[in-house]
Amino acid sequence: MGYHPSMSRSFTKVLVANRGEIAVRIMRTLREMGIGSVAVYSEADRASLHVRMADEAVAIGPAPAAESYLRGDKIIAAAKKTGCDAIHPGYGFLSENADFVDECERAGLVFIGPPASAMRQMGSKTAARKKMEEAGVPITPGAMCDTTEEAIAAAGKIGYPVMLKAASGGGGKGMRLVHAPGEMANAWERARSEAKKFFSDDTVYIEKAVVGARHVEIQVLGDRSGNCVHVFERDCSIQRRNQKVVEETPSPGATREVIAKMGAIAVQGAKAVGYHSAGTFEFLLAPDSSFYFLEMNTRLQVEHPITELVSGLDLVREMVLIAQGSDLAFEQKDLTSRGAAIECRVYAEDPSTGFLPSPGRIDQLVVPGGPGVRDDGGAYPGCMISSFYDPLISKLSVWAPNRELALARMRRALSEYVVTGIRTNLAFHEKLLANPDFIAGKYDTKFLEREVALQGYPTIREENREALAVAVAIAAARAERVSGAATALEGASANRVSPWVAHYRSGRV
Repeated sequence: MGYHPSMSRSFTKVLVANRGEIAVRIMRTLREMGIGSVAVYSEADRASLHVRMADEAVAIGPAPAAESYLRGDKIIAAAKKTGCDAIHPGYGFLSENADFVDECERAGLVFIGPPASAMRQMGSKTAARKKMEEAGVPITPGAMCDTTEEAIAAAGKIGYPVMLKAASGGGGKGMRLVHAPGEMANAWERARSEAKKFFSDDTVYIEKAVVGARHVEIQVLGDRSGNCVHVFERDCSIQRRNQKVVEETPSPGATREVIAKMGAIAVQGAKAVGYHSAGTFEFLLAPDSSFYFLEMNTRLQVEHPITELVSGLDLVREMVLIAQGSDLAFEQKDLTSRGAAIECRVYAEDPSTGFLPSPGRIDQLVVPGGPGVRDDGGAYPGCMISSFYDPLISKLSVWAPNRELALARMRRALSEYVVTGIRTNLAFHEKLLANPDFIAGKYDTKFLEREVALQGYPTIREENREALAVAVAIAAARAERVSGAATALEGASANRVSPWVAHYRSGRV
């Protein structure tokens, strides 16, 4: 028997249908709630941190996601075998798969997320645009087209530049910016090809490209009784190839009045599709403060930690409570955004090769700490970053009373972050946070495309791995309070000529 809204129950065990940092993050909340956790893992993830963190773990197949993490039948079988009450999907993989939600319910398992009906209404970008327009949500001018000729005609009416988007897409796939009619044919075919490859659906639509826009999203939470609130905004405008890299809240480019309007419209849109659980409405914010609906993500977002830092909520906990049948314990008037938070996504990628993935074994790992620092990680010294999955190592987030202090705190935290054995984008983040325009909050979604210095470069951080290893050993010795160990290590490195060794000798560890 599937879950019915009138039922109220407490979970004893939940299967986390994901991997990496998000699986670890969910398990931490489950443990705080006194709920047992079950991990699933592919052959490539046998020694992963999420497997070690869980109370139980079940192997579900070979390394490719299509044979493991995307196999809903294997995941449900694992949940039944281990006596789970519910499944939390995290983000990615099956998190927005409405058929999987139906399968969970048929198996007598609660899906910790929104109803399948809401997913289906919001899963297709074109259907979502139509539904939101009916609900009074502002959308960007756009059109559906079947041929290049129709696309050129539609773009002429809408006005260039336009964006081609995969109707079933996400994550920046199946998207092309078109500035003139002569670019349309090539862009149209490439967008359709990419959409077919990644989403098995080559449907593409046209949308007006808002010049100088910010990408601002609104977090919503709804329960099964129809109560819904927004939990403020996240500015996700720092993107590379339409994929988010850095997020912050509050947005430095929006007034509180504009955010309040966005929030009210997001709640209105969520109620229009009968939404419950956590979800996110994404908007384009124009320089004149007008804004337009982009899409809804019917799941927990990667960047949810910064919302938790400014609101004091645990969004995973709220999702679990809602799935158990509880109503929200607060109203909109009870929620306050306090201070400022920033998140940097730490990836295993090589800036000197245009940010290509850099899989491999992490030799040394030192994670920053101190006041207001949060690291949502899924790695440890000696673990492997697999080439089969997204190369995200962790999400480094900071909170401070205001944006200026948050920037200073993030710079300090980045300076403490050490990863050796693979290449990372840590130096990119350090360069970004030193950029005058970013510091001033003057950026939009095309910021990284314009800033040549941030597009790819060799870095001292990645090239001096031996010096970094010395720094790691020094930090470990200090942490363990081993008398004289740090001095001995520093002395052993006396003949090295490296700015990193000089940095650590200076005592700024």
